[in-house]
Amino acid sequence: MTEDQKKQLLTVARNAAAAAAAGRKPPRPSSNEAELNAHCGCFVTLKNRGELRGCIGQFISDKPLIELVNDMAIAATTGDPRFFANRITPKEVDKLDMEISVLSPLKRTDDPLSLRLGVDGIYIKKGYASGCFLPQVATETGGSKEEFLSYCCAHKAGIKPDAWKDKDTEVYLFTADIIEEEK
Repeated sequence: MTEDQKKQLLTVARNAAAAAAAGRKPPRPSSNEAELNAHCGCFVTLKNRGELRGCIGQFISDKPLIELVNDMAIAATTGDPRFFANRITPKEVDKLDMEISVLSPLKRTDDPLSLRLGVDGIYIKKGYASGCFLPQVATETGGSKEEFLSYCCAHKAGIKPDAWKDKDTEVYLFTADIIEEEK
C-alpha cells in the first residue's frame, strides 16, 4: 500500500470517528484503487495519550477495505462495550491517535507456540467463546508466548488460561499491516 493510500484510510477513519462521536453518519467512502477495494479484515484502534479508547474489527469482509475501515472506526468510537460508560466525545476526537491494522487471512495452527511474538496476532475460539489479540499487543505488553496465549484465553475469551493447549480449542494466527498517523 502506498503512503497516499495509507493516508486516505487514516482520513476515512478520522472522519468516521468524528461523525460518530457527534451522532452523525459519515459519507460512504469509495476508491478506484485495487488495494483500497481489497476484501480483507481490519481493526481500528483509538487511543488518547496512549490509553485505549476503542478497538473493533473483523477478520473477514464482504466489502471493500475502505468501507470496512469506515465501519470499524464508527464501531470503535461508539460500539466498544468497554467504554459505554465513558464514550468518546466530539471534543476528544482531535486528541485520538488512529491506528488501522489490515489483516492477513486467519491460519489455524496445531502448534500455538509457533506464533512469532510481535509479528503474529492470535484468535482463540472454544465453543461460543472467542478472543483475539492483534500482533502489536505482544510488543506493548511483553511476556512470553505462553503468557500471551493464556492472557487471551482468560481475559479476552473468558475461558481457562491454559485452554489454548486443549485439542478442542481452535487457535488461529494472522499478521497485520499497521497504519498509524505520524506523531
